[in-house]
Amino acid sequence: VFFFTPSDLSSREFKQEQRLRLGGLVEENSVIKSGDGLTVSFSVTDGAASLPVKFKGILPDLFREGQGVVAEGRLSDKIFIADEVLAKHDENYMPREVAEKLKENGQWRGESGDRIK
Repeated sequence: VFFFTPSDLSSREFKQEQRLRLGGLVEENSVIKSGDGLTVSFSVTDGAASLPVKFKGILPDLFREGQGVVAEGRLSDKIFIADEVLAKHDENYMPREVAEKLKENGQWRGESGDRIK
């Protein structure tokens, strides 16, 4: 399974069923939960691009807007369909590529919640 940021996914073509990992920050004001409580849509951003995500299941306790996230699934019509979502709270737990991309774009937030470049 290959790992990508939203910028990476917006600039490449993928096979419909290819398994991918998407990483970045949960975009502010993007989380929408359905009435059943199990289906959620949100956007992941790396500061340069955003990608909508749909997920059905139980989200991790650390999942929230502005926090790091890694989702595994597939891309379908420019929407990432996730079957697994992992919430990450700092760069020690985030894939190096995502942490570096977020720092480049001035979007990384350290443990204090402050943006770090």
